[in-house]
Amino acid sequence: MTVATGRSLRSSAELIRAEEPVLAHNYHPLPVVVARAEGAWVEDVEGRRYLDMLAGYSALNFGHRHPALVAAAHRQLDRLTLTSRAFHNDRLAAFAESLAALTGLDMVLPMNTGAEAVESGIKVARKWAYDVKGVAPDRATIVVAADNFHGRTTTIVGFSTDETARAGFGPFTPGFRVVPYNDLAALEAAVDETTAAVLIEPIQGEAGVVVPDDGYLRGVRELTRRAGCLFVADEIQSGLGRTGRTLAVEHEGVVPDVLLLGKALGGGIVPVSAVVARREVLGVLGPGGHGSTFGGNPLAAAVGSAVVELLGTGEFQRRAEESGVLLREGLTALLGKGVKGFRARGLWAGVDIDPAIGTGREISESLMREGILVKDTHGSTIRLAPPLTITEEELHTALAALEKVLGQGPR
Repeated sequence: MTVATGRSLRSSAELIRAEEPVLAHNYHPLPVVVARAEGAWVEDVEGRRYLDMLAGYSALNFGHRHPALVAAAHRQLDRLTLTSRAFHNDRLAAFAESLAALTGLDMVLPMNTGAEAVESGIKVARKWAYDVKGVAPDRATIVVAADNFHGRTTTIVGFSTDETARAGFGPFTPGFRVVPYNDLAALEAAVDETTAAVLIEPIQGEAGVVVPDDGYLRGVRELTRRAGCLFVADEIQSGLGRTGRTLAVEHEGVVPDVLLLGKALGGGIVPVSAVVARREVLGVLGPGGHGSTFGGNPLAAAVGSAVVELLGTGEFQRRAEESGVLLREGLTALLGKGVKGFRARGLWAGVDIDPAIGTGREISESLMREGILVKDTHGSTIRLAPPLTITEEELHTALAALEKVLGQGPR
């Protein structure tokens, strides 16, 4: 049991056991209890340090406790935290203006979580279909991709193809058509006069960082424009610097009608998400049609503005691109040495481990024992998504640990 000043008086094992009877078992976390963090490193209650190669599924793109973001939060905590949207607050306009400018779009609908942004985007797309496109009432459809991950609300899991997410939660909301990802012909066949929107991830994160073929996103943009429906890009994981661009769609020079943002938008401090869209689209909302008590609160707006300011320098996009080259080189060197394949863009990779060596969970646990934190996704695939602040030395440390773990053979 640790007794160091400032540390918990309960061990990791004790704290994990304490969770068992009182927390719903909706996660299967690695057996590490984080107590402190800074930059790319976290520390458990016993004082062991780990290199964070997951970064909160991209919520910590700027690392833990980035000084500029913590300072922005502290300043706002001393002034005003919440008004609800029943009143205006003095931070919201600046946040919305800066985020719209960063994305090249017109209007912002601030929300809290990523799933809330997706739900909001679905509502807005349907309203647009009725009010602007002229789809008959209650007939609007939205086309989505197989193996998607957009959240875990009832509506969203209803169009998931992951049975773990779906099983036991029906009946589900109608109005969605599922087509294979990265298949423009299938997408075109699914789109008709009832289609309000095509909703896709520019890169599928939960599926294992699946990067589509060159031209796919341009094809989606052209198809939706011809069909007179919306292109809704879920950039909750892929956006805000992760892939070496502000947005993943920028790799193909594409501007969607609607962007869904979250995770990194809160700087790893508070939940912040947003629907960002053309004025014609978000302009369909009127008072009472949608809302959120905490959406656009002053604390969130202050932190979100600081995030946009950091991205405005271009530094983090450059770091992701440059460090991403090192990540790809390191993973390429491990091909045939326990790595069967990988997909990567910027500082984001899905790594397929030889199943003979271990499952993704087993590899994650082995890396944890080496002081590296990653998380499995499906089967023997692990995801790497370190903070964009990671140094070259830290990245080499993580890759060396992976090489060591793979070299230890089957679990």
